[in-house]
Amino acid sequence: MSPAAMPAALRRHAWLTVAGLVIVAGLLAFVWGPWRDSGFVEHRMLRRTDIPAAIAVAPDGAVWFTIEMSDALGVHRHGKIERLSKQTPNLESLGLDVDADGGAWYTDASARAVARMAADGSIRAFPLTTPIVRLGRLAVAPDRAVWFADATTASVTRLKDGVFTRHVSRSSGAVPWGVAVDARGTVWATLPNVNRLARIAGDGQVTEFDVPTRGSGLGDVAVDASGAVWFLEQQANRIGRFADGRFSEFAIATPSPGLTALAVAPDGAVWFSELRSGRLGRLRDGRVTEFRLPRPDARPFGVTVDRANNVWYTDLGGWLGMLRADHATGG
Repeated sequence: MSPAAMPAALRRHAWLTVAGLVIVAGLLAFVWGPWRDSGFVEHRMLRRTDIPAAIAVAPDGAVWFTIEMSDALGVHRHGKIERLSKQTPNLESLGLDVDADGGAWYTDASARAVARMAADGSIRAFPLTTPIVRLGRLAVAPDRAVWFADATTASVTRLKDGVFTRHVSRSSGAVPWGVAVDARGTVWATLPNVNRLARIAGDGQVTEFDVPTRGSGLGDVAVDASGAVWFLEQQANRIGRFADGRFSEFAIATPSPGLTALAVAPDGAVWFSELRSGRLGRLRDGRVTEFRLPRPDARPFGVTVDRANNVWYTDLGGWLGMLRADHATGG
């Protein structure tokens, strides 16, 4: 039957149906269009109360993360999330890195220890001697030593073969926070309270450098393949770089984005999370590009990059996410 031969009431019903479908399709395109090919893939936590925080990627591609206010570490492997019990509750679980064998090292403030969880979930803990423990970031060195920021003793501490060695800042009031180790084993740390970047050489000698912008609010730190040191300036809303004895700084256009974590990708791009603005940021060739996460209530906290340049992040709302490399490296 042709449209002209249809009864008038039936024709009106048909046109209303078509119009309704067009409107619905338009609304869906409006709502989902920006994210339809955004490159983001997100995984909900297994428990609604889980708050993923620090994140690190293993050589085999497994993505490990700490879970605040829980007694477990999380790992994403073989396409799914697993929860591995560590027996003690997490409290400010901000230190995490993965060694060459795929074991996850983490700070455990409630147990007053630094510990390693193997891929099978088995744990070995190394207790600290201080009665109170306040720990920052953690990094595994090429020689398998584990370095971490210990605010309680105002030191950057080395754990090797079960022995702790403290490297205390000479600056009064210094409280180390971020820690990174370069390919040669040189350790870098941020000292937010005194606005300095610290370097610990192989012989244990500590050298400190004043960051140009005062009160910059130093946070995370990372080292790229060339040896350049990158760090967050949380209060100044900038990304800092230190190389060849000189500082340079790169401003973030978004006001008060809430910079929380930083990582260097294999392709040399520097990635950072913006907790308050719900974005990931990329600094490449001196230019900052921001990527808005697909949920309006997104709160990205930790960030890391795998060997294929996929960018992984934790979201305090209970998500583990990834920005695919084909979108992360473009533009």
